[in-house]
Amino acid sequence: MSSRETPAPSASAIVWIAVALLLPLPWTLQTLMGGFHFVPEIAAPLTGIAILGAAFLLSWATELAERDIPQALALLILALVSVLPEYAIDVTFAIKAAHNPEWLQYPVANMTGANRLLIGFGWSSVVLVSCWRRGETDLVIPVHHRLEMKYLLLSTLYSFVIPLREYLPLPETMKGLNVFDAAVLFVLFIAYARAASKGHREETELAGPAEWIGARTSNNGRRAVVAALLVYATVAIFLAAETFAESLVELGHHLPIDEFVLVQWVAPLASESPEFLVALMFAWRLRGHVAIGTLISSKVNQWTLLVGALPVAFALSSGALIPLPLDGRQTEELFLTSAQSLLAALLIVDLEFSRLEAVLLAAVFSVQLFFTEAAVRTSFALLYMFMFVALMFASPDRRTAFVAALRYKG
Repeated sequence: MSSRETPAPSASAIVWIAVALLLPLPWTLQTLMGGFHFVPEIAAPLTGIAILGAAFLLSWATELAERDIPQALALLILALVSVLPEYAIDVTFAIKAAHNPEWLQYPVANMTGANRLLIGFGWSSVVLVSCWRRGETDLVIPVHHRLEMKYLLLSTLYSFVIPLREYLPLPETMKGLNVFDAAVLFVLFIAYARAASKGHREETELAGPAEWIGARTSNNGRRAVVAALLVYATVAIFLAAETFAESLVELGHHLPIDEFVLVQWVAPLASESPEFLVALMFAWRLRGHVAIGTLISSKVNQWTLLVGALPVAFALSSGALIPLPLDGRQTEELFLTSAQSLLAALLIVDLEFSRLEAVLLAAVFSVQLFFTEAAVRTSFALLYMFMFVALMFASPDRRTAFVAALRYKG
């Protein structure tokens, strides 16, 4: 075992566990006891450290859980728990939009921002950290992660249908985000969850606090600890994330920034931070394939459950089966997000994710952040599509891998 992989001493593990358990405690307790009103300058750091501590607990719980369930299902559970704040915030936007037209732009803004951050920042960071720690130029992805790739491709291909409908002569009830979209996306997620429950299983080598817990508990004890950590971390994230996002947005109101941009980028930074931290910790511990698997799984459940939840929440709040309407900007944002997802999926289907590819995704994403004009959004979407088509034509291996991912049976 290399020096980088040496387990943390017992004292160090105890300190890490104690700190991670304590960080969410102040905000969680004050919220459960009735809560106080804090100005954004205080609420933001309080909720931020709560999310940080919960993220560490999630990473250890998932490592321990891999001893008992298939890795793909463990990653699915981690991804679901980690993005609970994103679901809470975005569904809240959809519910409020049903009664206040001014909120109609926010559900899609938040959802597209979260999805593009996940790939442009999350995926890229994990690859770069993993390659740096290993001294390699590529992150090799095990073949069993084609399960996540399959459902990422299926959900991405369907996602193009939603913005394209806006340009067709269809009744208004068939446009926007509607309950039919929700049904399709929910079916994809259920199929993914079933496949993940029967998926790859491997004996994992625990490290740090997870190793300390695993070495001192029986099988039943370990499972009880996993359940307790998941419940505690989930409650902490759920109670903290929305206030964290709102506090950041309130702070941002003092800046000359479009509110759409604030909702699209500032709020997801808060709600996505747990899964980013968990994935980066996996990459730092030389488990880059688990890190990227976590983020691919997260992308799948955001592209299915999260997108599907928006029209359902909107319809239930409206009291009628009406679609969540999309204006021109939201349509362009959806097309741009779908195009980015399609290119990113193509880059990983060959089971190698290079530093150059990670830098490419991060660079295009970063440059696009500085522009809000419609022509720029369309241009970047077309750039993603051009790169996708060019790579498909130039590389027979990628074409073969693309088809293999779609046909993957597990």
